[in-house]
Amino acid sequence: MAQQNSTLTTALTRPGQSNSTGDARALYLKLFSGEMFKGFQHNAIARDLVMKRTLTNGKSLQFVYTGHTKAEYHTPGNSILGNTDGAPPVAEKTITIDDLLISSAFVYELDETLAHYELRGEISKKIGYALAQKYDRLIFRQIAKGARQASPITKSGFVEPGGTQIRVGTNNQASDAYVPASLIAAFYDAAAALDEKGVSQDGRVAVLNPRQYYELIQGVGSNGLINRDAQGTALQGGNGIIEIAGIKIYKSMNIPFFGSYGTKYGSASATNPGVTSPGNVGSFVGETAEDARASVTGINGNYGNSSDFANSCGLIFQKEGAGVVESIGPQVQITSGDVSVVYQGDVILGRLAMGADFLNPAACVELIAGAATGSTGNAAFGTTYPANA
Repeated sequence: MAQQNSTLTTALTRPGQSNSTGDARALYLKLFSGEMFKGFQHNAIARDLVMKRTLTNGKSLQFVYTGHTKAEYHTPGNSILGNTDGAPPVAEKTITIDDLLISSAFVYELDETLAHYELRGEISKKIGYALAQKYDRLIFRQIAKGARQASPITKSGFVEPGGTQIRVGTNNQASDAYVPASLIAAFYDAAAALDEKGVSQDGRVAVLNPRQYYELIQGVGSNGLINRDAQGTALQGGNGIIEIAGIKIYKSMNIPFFGSYGTKYGSASATNPGVTSPGNVGSFVGETAEDARASVTGINGNYGNSSDFANSCGLIFQKEGAGVVESIGPQVQITSGDVSVVYQGDVILGRLAMGADFLNPAACVELIAGAATGSTGNAAFGTTYPANA
């Protein structure tokens, strides 16, 4: 009997080991890493919709603008040494990395032992969600900012087009943001403005909040905008609308929306669409947009304050409209060894270092509602409505 026990002990399978040798938790750590990245990638949609660059050995990255030039007739006998007006003009935009963005949790070893579910996997996904949420929110705010900016090219006679604000609806109520016909009209208006400003049709997208998206699903089915090949869960999950005016549509709870994120509840007004709360939404739904200017610890750029987005209700943009620079991509770190022994647990950390800003204002369109005709809409970034023709 003793021999059988000994044999069983020797043949014990340790599923956390790699090839049955080494650290008994080695594969568990890799599982955590994968869960964190999955949580981030499934929730960060803005990362693939804008210009993304990786930065090493520096705090900021320079983007260069080249404006238009003109054709001119050659005078016989004159040397050709470039256009007489010195075109094309050139300007620059610098995106600075913000401080390290982290999300972490301490996992007590006894809790992990007693838990009847895989504790680290659940925590890892939530860490990925938190990083993705912040990532998207910062990028979307910069796109809204770009929609209110003039071009950095300001050479006399060569001024490039800037951003655009499009008013949804004709009333002075924020509830226009949920009217399908008004949204569709705004999309076509935005597409025309992008065409007129010379913005490529490739990579044009829009981001609306979920309620807006579902209003379109219900309201435009008879107009041929529904993909008839998308059925069931695919249709309901946000893949049903092919496009409007060549603009592919996404939905997100991270767009600036009437001073909050994703949705806003309360009585209808010029800055509130009048949606009744479904109840029990918790503290993470309809959050007020936080202040995120350079005066806030950790912020080295200008992402605006909540008041800057009092009438924002959607974004339409092309890939060149904004950029994100990463010096540290999404990473996982975890304590081990003596630290784990001392604290009888592990600190699990997800981190990244990034910065975002608008690049080409002409490629940015902000949808606004509730603002009176001819008003400045969201003018906190210093532009008029309609912006920068």
